[in-house]
Amino acid sequence: MTTELPQIGKISPEIFDELFYPRLGRQSSRILVGPQHGVDVGVVDLGGGQVMVTTCDPVFIVPAYGFRRAAWFAVHILASDAVTSGLAPTYLCIDLNLPPSITRAELDELWTTVHEECDRLGISIISGHTARYHGCDYPMVGGATVMCIGPKDRYVTPTMAREGDLIIVTKSAAVEAAGLMAAAFPDRLAAAFGEQFARDAAGLFYMMSVVDDALTAVTVGVRDEGVTSMHDATECGVWGGLYEIAQASKVGMRIEQERVPVRDDVRRICEHFGMNPYSSISEGTLLITCKPGKADDVVRVLAAKNIAAAVVGEVLPAQAGVRVVAGGVERKLEHPRVDPFWEAFDRAARESGS
Repeated sequence: MTTELPQIGKISPEIFDELFYPRLGRQSSRILVGPQHGVDVGVVDLGGGQVMVTTCDPVFIVPAYGFRRAAWFAVHILASDAVTSGLAPTYLCIDLNLPPSITRAELDELWTTVHEECDRLGISIISGHTARYHGCDYPMVGGATVMCIGPKDRYVTPTMAREGDLIIVTKSAAVEAAGLMAAAFPDRLAAAFGEQFARDAAGLFYMMSVVDDALTAVTVGVRDEGVTSMHDATECGVWGGLYEIAQASKVGMRIEQERVPVRDDVRRICEHFGMNPYSSISEGTLLITCKPGKADDVVRVLAAKNIAAAVVGEVLPAQAGVRVVAGGVERKLEHPRVDPFWEAFDRAARESGS
């Protein structure tokens, strides 16, 4: 049976397995981690005890956020996937396929921000392509690859969670969903909750990165010494991300929903726009598995950087499945498949006439 493409968003695991996984070009013994669903990085053995970690994503620019803020977010979307490897981002290759409507001043602001943020994160831009083309439009205006270079024994991937590990979630579920809604519809939030709430909620935007979360967490140690896997809770949020770790590592999980942090402002924004915070897109929320004896240390070092984090569950044998306990009732967790943010955002945009 042929699986149909989704209407929008990432392709399904079935499509990946049918179309992409059997066709990956020339095989190489240097590839330690290749393309697989739920794993955002590839890893290549460079020899000499060093590896190169790579990740690819669209260049995501939303002019309504302002080009400085939009470019900051674009850089952190790219870097956030890379740092889930536990290694610091090193190099960037970027392709900008820009719409004809972009002006010199807008491109100047966009690229200045990309340069400044890459410099701050220690990323060198080494190659790229830049042009304006008919048929290109916001928000997807190109693609980029981030690379990390580091020791072979220091990287982690979502395939490395093991039975007995504890599960940690940083900041809050639905950080991105709430942050994007606050940036796009401040007037609606002001009308519903007051001007001060809307102004404060605008600060959620700059929480939409896991660069500091990931690089701080691994200071405790990696693999048998601490963090075993990390995943950025992007499409389908915390539930989608934890499910993907479980699938990639071939393990089960038991998650206490009440322990998953959800900030009060995030919860109110999600309720207002009709989004489930646990399954809504959440760039900026880092999902971590770690050895049980190191969980408190991970939470402690994150807190020292003013990054909230909580232990929310444990990793179980694969036969246990992925389970969520809410209100004392345990249920099987299925991958959400469709992120509620997109429909909510589209609905809010139509209601606002934008």
